[in-house]
Amino acid sequence: MSSHSLSPGRPWPMGATITGDGVNFAVFSAHAEMIELCLFSPDGRKELSRLPIRDRDGDIWHIHVGGLTAGQVYGFRAHGPYDPERGHRFNPHKLLLDPYARALEGRLRWSDALMGYRIGSPKADLSYDTRDSAFAVPKAVVVDPAFGWGNDQPPDRSRSESLIYEAHVRGLTMRHPGIEKGLRGTYLGLASDPMIEHLLKLGVTAVELLPVHAMVDERFIVAKGLRNYWGYNTLAYFAPEPRYMGKGGLWEFQTMVRRLHVAGIEVILDVVYNHSAEGDEWGPTLSFRGLDNASYYRLTDGGRHYANDAGTGNTLDLTNAMVLRMVMDSLRYWVEVAHVDGFRFDLGTVLGREPGGFDPEGGFFDAIRQDPVLSRVKLIAEPWDIGPGGYQLGAYPHPFLEWNDRFRDGVRRFWRGDAGLTGDLAARLLGSAERFDHSGRAATSSVNYLASHDGFTLQDLVSFTVKRNWDNGEDNRDGHSENHSDNLGVEGPSHDKAVRAARALRKRNLLATLFLSQGVPMLLAGDEIGQTQGGNNNAYAQDNEISWLNWREADRDLTDFTARLAQIRRAHPVLRQRRFLHARARPSDGIRDVIWRRPDGAEPSAQDWHDPAFRCLCVELRMAAEGGDPAPDAVFAVFNCGGPVALSMPDTAPGWELILDTTRPELILDAPPRQVPGGAVLLMRAGHGPAPDPLQDPVPRPDPA
Repeated sequence: MSSHSLSPGRPWPMGATITGDGVNFAVFSAHAEMIELCLFSPDGRKELSRLPIRDRDGDIWHIHVGGLTAGQVYGFRAHGPYDPERGHRFNPHKLLLDPYARALEGRLRWSDALMGYRIGSPKADLSYDTRDSAFAVPKAVVVDPAFGWGNDQPPDRSRSESLIYEAHVRGLTMRHPGIEKGLRGTYLGLASDPMIEHLLKLGVTAVELLPVHAMVDERFIVAKGLRNYWGYNTLAYFAPEPRYMGKGGLWEFQTMVRRLHVAGIEVILDVVYNHSAEGDEWGPTLSFRGLDNASYYRLTDGGRHYANDAGTGNTLDLTNAMVLRMVMDSLRYWVEVAHVDGFRFDLGTVLGREPGGFDPEGGFFDAIRQDPVLSRVKLIAEPWDIGPGGYQLGAYPHPFLEWNDRFRDGVRRFWRGDAGLTGDLAARLLGSAERFDHSGRAATSSVNYLASHDGFTLQDLVSFTVKRNWDNGEDNRDGHSENHSDNLGVEGPSHDKAVRAARALRKRNLLATLFLSQGVPMLLAGDEIGQTQGGNNNAYAQDNEISWLNWREADRDLTDFTARLAQIRRAHPVLRQRRFLHARARPSDGIRDVIWRRPDGAEPSAQDWHDPAFRCLCVELRMAAEGGDPAPDAVFAVFNCGGPVALSMPDTAPGWELILDTTRPELILDAPPRQVPGGAVLLMRAGHGPAPDPLQDPVPRPDPA
């Protein structure tokens, strides 16, 4: 018999909410016959009470328990049919994590007792396991999310001024000598002065963090002595991952956001709402599966098996109103409680799948675009999954931005020297209009990148032609085999000065192409310092020095060059326009907003565009004709992946000045050359005074407090 004061409570908000005299609990299940609230000791080891939840409004079960406070540890047990062939896998012997858990106590301990079925039974997953799993699962913790935000305001950086920096909280900071040892690998380490100073030097406007939602290390990874590093195996969508923080909990994450905001830097979270950590029918019963398997997941074969469009064993069913509500509540929680500025949706096509396939006007997109909180933050999609019709680059509705793998692959291949890529490069330089220029979308819809967490780093892109994933324990079968890479003559690290110089130039050319292209540039953390993963292009389980940034061996010259590219982009709005360029005459001066040229000054013919020998592309850019902007700003860029060639400058602007030459990275200002060097990017601007200061600081310094 419980000594707690119990009352019906209310069906909202979902999860555990502190009231004036206790805690209200609300949990969803459409098919359960009974749900119990289980209260635990502070360390989560002893189950103290089981309280039947007797009140139900629709499919929301709720109870108020008087006297409870923040820090209370709890879980649920759900009673109902165990009928996998009809999609039901209720098993009250399995303790279940609240889908709305704001914090966790304890880590998952892999045990056969986590399975709802009996491992080894001839009935397979149709069997039933009666072992209690409470000892092995993390429990939910009641949280008071209050935080002293003061006058914190979102930086609200426009798309056109954005530079996204994709980073891993742990990997970014674990080896940084300027960060206190106790803070390395944590949210507070990321918000430390040395880290913020580095981001400011680069001109970063937003850090895009690999998943920080609480996650699970997959059993097969643990068996190999590894653990999930990237974090794409989410268990709790409202709880920050404990391994990146100390005893401060959510406060530490909020402090990180506040300090980054003071520096003018936004925080974007990579989120994984396409699948959960429970896997397929052979996976553990941890939360959703035990609360209402038939509602949370997309099922096949009458309900026994799982749709697997995410390639991870299961797929969440966002066509279910309550599952969609959970996703929307999670997103709003991170915006309202943690003040994050946007989200990158992993395998975003899954989220837009309706019964007939991907639908850009489906429920998820409708819900997020009408939401007064979520419609105003940055929304970025990874526009594919592995299901039928999964590749949807360019098909997402405004205001979504999309990761553009066409940019990544096309630019890599152009600089590798593949024949016939000059026309493709032209499309990438103008924001991939063939994909994004529709339905009122902006040229900033394309997130351009050379490298991301998944694949070769920039350094490895110019050092390896073959992946080296042996440390993953999968006999090098995992990861992409075609990386469009080039080792510049030697496979792997080299002490040959000529090889090293060629690699350095190739990296500068790739980076210059990224920063001189229309769209939103994204830089992989570490690419600016020459970070290598030793050829591992799938370091998802390498929470070690393979993935952690090696700051002691940082290429400072490359860092300075990258910072200069960012400064040039900031100083010239013509390089980061919202409107697409259509080679139309501008009302202000009658000059077309984009003019393609050969190095001899002539405009390319149709035959030129299809000529494999056409390897030096020049382009003259101005503000878009549709914008009605009379600004005289004009630039002339040259991208040459061939040999040296004579250059003729256009006479459409007076006093051209050379402000970038990748073969002379130290150059600030010079006269245009008569010849384009082999393998080079040049940028000229119409003469208008002294070159901008490359050390100019574009955003406020962080508050030292």
